[in-house]
Amino acid sequence: MRLSAVRVGAFFFMACNVIPEPKNFVNLHLVMSALEDIRQSLQPELDRLDNLIAETLDSSNPLMKQVIGNYLCHKGKQLRPILVMLTARLFGEVNADVLTAAASVEILHNASLIHDDVVDDSDRRHGYETINAVWDNHVAVLVGDFFVSNALMLATRTGDLRVIRTIAELGKLLSLGEMDQIYNARYHELNEESYFKVISHKTASLFVSCVAMGGYCTGADESGIENMRRFAELFGQCFQIKDDIFDYFDDPVIGKPTGNDLREGKVTLPLLYALSQSESSERDSMLSILSADNALAEDDIDRLIAFARDNGGIEYAYSTMERLRDEGATILSAFDSPVTGSLLALFDFVIARKK
Repeated sequence: MRLSAVRVGAFFFMACNVIPEPKNFVNLHLVMSALEDIRQSLQPELDRLDNLIAETLDSSNPLMKQVIGNYLCHKGKQLRPILVMLTARLFGEVNADVLTAAASVEILHNASLIHDDVVDDSDRRHGYETINAVWDNHVAVLVGDFFVSNALMLATRTGDLRVIRTIAELGKLLSLGEMDQIYNARYHELNEESYFKVISHKTASLFVSCVAMGGYCTGADESGIENMRRFAELFGQCFQIKDDIFDYFDDPVIGKPTGNDLREGKVTLPLLYALSQSESSERDSMLSILSADNALAEDDIDRLIAFARDNGGIEYAYSTMERLRDEGATILSAFDSPVTGSLLALFDFVIARKK
């Protein structure tokens, strides 16, 4: 059975203040449980991964030890190491180098989150206080740097220059993605090409690195790895588009659309589409708001969110994810392995998720 969260939800958008629910709740529940099924199949490997990360980040410094210990208590869904492992299973098996590479990319990913929280002055992430909120920016930056160094150290353990190069290149792409985003916000680059360049660097590059390392560590041929790179890029783009959609709907804590992206000057796919389609005086008014050099007022943010929703932006974002997902499914169809079902289910989970 095809469990496409996009098929059942792409055009189900109502004029309400909550994220659209797919109509087919049976399929939705199946999709949302897919990640847990995949996690169960990888549980022994994930347990070893957790131990490896904890051992790698251990420190003789009591403050570093305390901060990292608290941080590791709130691990996320581990999508990135799971993708490394599933790719390894696609081409071979989850060996010691695969686990080391998975730990490396997960640690680097968390380093980028810690540094992002400092840059954005965020006090919470996924409901938990950030390191900079509990301690201060100085401590958070140093902890983030400690994570980066350990990610690189782990990569060297594989003895594979391609893995080391992948981690080093990933750090560069993540930084470039953030700088691309700042440039677009400051110089008002309001087009899809610029948007996809940003999300390919700042988000998709992590997933692309995951599948590349899973392939390298199992001796996969270059053509197979290249196909999986494209799959992972599509996967990562969908991940970011779904994240961007959240910003246009009610946050359960504040009771209104967060508008955080717009507050930071980021114009994402739903609003970009609405601006490209409308020829009304309202569109001109929206462009005038966005072209101002001063920070957006809360009323302006509310107007921009409403404009994107009222002019097809959300539906377009869902249809874009559907197109990307279908391309990803076509790529997977070339592989003769039961693992492709898990990879596609993971893709559907990313699109169906609620946070």
